[in-house]
Amino acid sequence: MKKVLVVGYGSIGKRHVKNLLTFSDIEIILYTKRKDLKLNEKRIRIHDSLELCINENPDVAFITNETRYHIPVAIELARYGADLFLEKPLSDTMSGVNTLRKIMHDKKLITQMGCNFRFYPPIKKIKQLLVKKTIGKVISIQVENGSYLPDWHPYEDYRFGYAARSNLGGGVLLTQIHEIDYLYWFLGKVTEVTSITGKYSDLEIGVDDLSTSLLRFENNVIGELHLDYFQRPFFKRCKIRGTNGIIEWDSESNKVRLYRTRKRSWEIVNIQGNYRLSSKEKVNLMYLDELRHFLSCVKKRKPTINTIDDGAKTLQIALCIKKASKLKKSVKIQ
Repeated sequence: MKKVLVVGYGSIGKRHVKNLLTFSDIEIILYTKRKDLKLNEKRIRIHDSLELCINENPDVAFITNETRYHIPVAIELARYGADLFLEKPLSDTMSGVNTLRKIMHDKKLITQMGCNFRFYPPIKKIKQLLVKKTIGKVISIQVENGSYLPDWHPYEDYRFGYAARSNLGGGVLLTQIHEIDYLYWFLGKVTEVTSITGKYSDLEIGVDDLSTSLLRFENNVIGELHLDYFQRPFFKRCKIRGTNGIIEWDSESNKVRLYRTRKRSWEIVNIQGNYRLSSKEKVNLMYLDELRHFLSCVKKRKPTINTIDDGAKTLQIALCIKKASKLKKSVKIQ
């Protein structure tokens, strides 16, 4: 039986614990400071000390605590020798990131970033179309993610969640780093950014709730990125323009549409097993797919689809976006 340590028991920690329990050969060690937990499950043991958790000799660890504390905990677990699944974003600064990366590489540990949208059928399909150069050379891409923060967890006061607190690494840019992650996955290295990022709505939070940015990729593709915490209804979209056509998707229609320039016509791309993000039951499928991929890579000792190196690169992009907004000028990314 494989022992899995889960660090933190917020909403994403709960999801991972629930999904891990669907595997009959997994035993869970839960590290949390919460005193009110009474989990009626024989395969879960709870500790309020990381040292006690490590003494249980976990094989794998899931880092699902607040963003600001990801790196210190991850470094300790990497030194112990656990393979790591790290929830996004990797951190809210680059401090300690290279130390963690070195330990992971030296020990040949398996790592995966928790960016579940790489496992969402429409996003996977767009990646496949780009790999096949279906629309020729990509020229530009527009990505949007807008939602209303108080709607995320209606059962709690949004003002006190980590996403709303700067001292825990919150803010729309880091919390919604999914879009930066799949932009990087689609198009590769970003070389320059410019941005307006800050607090603009009437939400009672002390972090950025709007980020609108321009990104220049190494292959000279231009990206436009919009993220916000105040949009109702929830809406995501992605539109990619190339020399031979257009690819577009949005969360409302939930269809990937393809325009072929030569045919001068649109077509709907078939997506096997597609589902809407509004379906709470089905949306968990991408988390399960993400989990199966990670555990399979751990078993086979091969790199995952989204390693700690990828997480470091997307974090660097996000932090440079913040810097560009603060300096009110373009920032080059080394």
